[in-house]
Amino acid sequence: MSAIAAVYAGTVLDAKTRKPLENAFVTLGTTVVRTDFKGKFIINGSGDKLGIRAYGHTRVDAPLSRDSAPIILAPFIPKAIYLSFYGIGDKSLRHAALDVIQRTEVNALVIDLKGDRGGVSFKSSIPLATQIGAQKITTIKDVSGLVSELHAKGLYVIGRIVVFKDNPLASAHPELALKTKGGVTWKDREGLSWPDPFSTTVWNYNIDLAVEAARAGFDEIQFDYVRFPDSPEPVYSKPNTEENRVGAISGFLGEARKRLIPYNVFLAADIFGYVAWNTDDTHIGQKLQNLSEVLDYLCFMLYPSGFKFGIPGYLNPVQHPREIVLLSLEKAQQRSSLPAIRFRPWLQAFRDYAFDRRWFKNDQIRAQIEASDHFGSDGWMLWNPHNLYGDGLRSK
Repeated sequence: MSAIAAVYAGTVLDAKTRKPLENAFVTLGTTVVRTDFKGKFIINGSGDKLGIRAYGHTRVDAPLSRDSAPIILAPFIPKAIYLSFYGIGDKSLRHAALDVIQRTEVNALVIDLKGDRGGVSFKSSIPLATQIGAQKITTIKDVSGLVSELHAKGLYVIGRIVVFKDNPLASAHPELALKTKGGVTWKDREGLSWPDPFSTTVWNYNIDLAVEAARAGFDEIQFDYVRFPDSPEPVYSKPNTEENRVGAISGFLGEARKRLIPYNVFLAADIFGYVAWNTDDTHIGQKLQNLSEVLDYLCFMLYPSGFKFGIPGYLNPVQHPREIVLLSLEKAQQRSSLPAIRFRPWLQAFRDYAFDRRWFKNDQIRAQIEASDHFGSDGWMLWNPHNLYGDGLRSK
C-alpha cells in the first residue's frame, strides 16, 4: 500500500541541553523543511517515516505520529580515520583501525565505496558498475551488514565516493572521456583517464552509487575528486571557463543533494585547501560560496604538504601545521559566514612529499587536531594512505 500524503508537525530538541534546534532538517519522502527558532516544523508529504538531522548531531528516523512528544537529537562530533578500498577489506588493517577506535578518541570511519582508481568496493546493483569493470574486485562482502556492525560499536560511518577521477568509466566509454587537443583520450600524471564533469551520465552513475550507500545506512556521503583536473591540457564538451566549471561542480552536488533527500543522509565533499583562500574557483570548479549552498559539511584538505606556495606569513607550511589548519578554517569562515560546525577538515597523518620529507606523527598530528578543535569544527578526519594510525590521538 502506498503512503498517503499528510501533514505532520513537531519539535526538535537537543538531547543535552533540551533547547530547541533551529534549522534542523526534517524530511518526509522527497519533501524537506527546516525547523524554526523554536525547533518547530510542519511538513506535508508522503512517506512511512520522518527523517531528522542537524549539524553537529546524529540523525534519527522517527515514526509518523501526531502526538506532541519532541524529537531528540544527540550532539555528536566525528573524529575519523580513513580506510581505503583495500584497507576496509584487509582483515589486519581493519582490525588495527578498530583497535585504534577502541583505545582512542576516534569515533568515526571514512570508508572507500568508490576508490581513487574507480573500483567500487561493494556489490553494486548498478549495471554500469559491472559493465565498465569497476566490480572486478569487491572488498566489502555485505555493505549493509558492515554499516550495522559499525553502528553497533557507536561509530559514525562516512562513505567516500571518488567522482571525476574514474579510469574504468573513461576507458570503457571513451565518448565520456576527456580528450587532448589531438582528440585522443587524455591521461593524468598517474596515467589515468577522467570522464567529463559536464556529462550527466557521469553525474547519474555517481549519484546512483551514493543512493545505494544511503540505503545501506551510511550516515554521510562524502564526494572526493568532485572537481576538474588541475591541468590546463584536457578538452571538455563545453568551454573551460570558470562559470562553466563552477556550474558543473555545483550542479552535480545540487542534483546529488536532491536525489538523497529521502534518505536523511548528510552530504559532504572534499575540497582543495587553497579554495579557502582563493576568490576564484582555483581553476577546478570549486568555489567556496557555491559549495556552501549545496553541502552540509565542507571538508577542506588542509594537509600542510598540499600548500606548496604557503599562506600569508607562513611560507614553509610543514613547519606550522597548527597555523595552516586554524588560519585556513578561519579564512573560509570569514569568507562564507558559515558557522564553524559546517566545516570538518582532513588532516595530514602521512610523510611530507613537498618540502623536507618529515614524518607527520605525534606532535604534528596533535597540533592539527588542536587547531580544528579550537576552531570548533564538526570534528576532523585523518588521512593516511597506508591506513596506519595511532600517533597524535588521545586515549579514551
